[in-house]
Amino acid sequence: MRIREWLGGRARSVRASVGRNQARPRTLRGRTATVLVCLLAGLMMTVSAIAARGEDLRSDREADMRDLIVSQGQRNEQLRGQSSELSDEVDALTDAASGDEDLSGEVTAAERAAGLTAVYGPGLRVTLDDAPLDVKPAGVDDDDLVVHQQDIQGVVNALWSGGAEALTIQGQRVIATTGIKCVGNTVVLHGVPYAPPYVIEAIGDQAALESALENDRTVQIYRQYVAAYGLGYSVSAVDELDAPDYSGSVGLTHASRG
Repeated sequence: MRIREWLGGRARSVRASVGRNQARPRTLRGRTATVLVCLLAGLMMTVSAIAARGEDLRSDREADMRDLIVSQGQRNEQLRGQSSELSDEVDALTDAASGDEDLSGEVTAAERAAGLTAVYGPGLRVTLDDAPLDVKPAGVDDDDLVVHQQDIQGVVNALWSGGAEALTIQGQRVIATTGIKCVGNTVVLHGVPYAPPYVIEAIGDQAALESALENDRTVQIYRQYVAAYGLGYSVSAVDELDAPDYSGSVGLTHASRG
């Protein structure tokens, strides 16, 4: 009986509290806050719907990774197939060239002419050097007392015209695309700077090579500076010279039509 009376009292107390809350007037601030919350919630739902465009915004990273792995695997397989085909083609061409004596001989001759094979034999050694440091004639510019790019190039051209089979400068093989550049008081050959003395070796008929040097106009002018200002110039016959094969790139990157 006491429990029933206690429950009835609690019910009457709750109804009275609800009635007081319903009777309490809502302030302007409260109504405004309610409206703003509703507008913000609606705006968020609208932006989400526009961004989604009917799709799930959550990206499936595992699925993307699987697709990437599969795609890259297919690409690798394709490249392996191409590599295998090219390797087979190279092997076939190599076999064909080795079986054709005429073609093999042409390839060997072309490699020799391009400087891709080592050459041994008699020839000339030409040495060019700057004038001694204690030589300083009055009124003579310092540039007239050192070896320049054109001096080396003049000797090289003369040796080529004399029938040189192979040629080196400072031990480096000289080919048709070799550029000789003067940078300060050094000469750069194949990207490597060298200081004097400059040693030029040519393999070929010694008499023909020496005659070409004697008759070359550029070399003759250089020898005048040798006599006047003491620049170094010497020519010696060598029974056995070694011209190593050229191991750099033989492709042209720049060319001009003269």
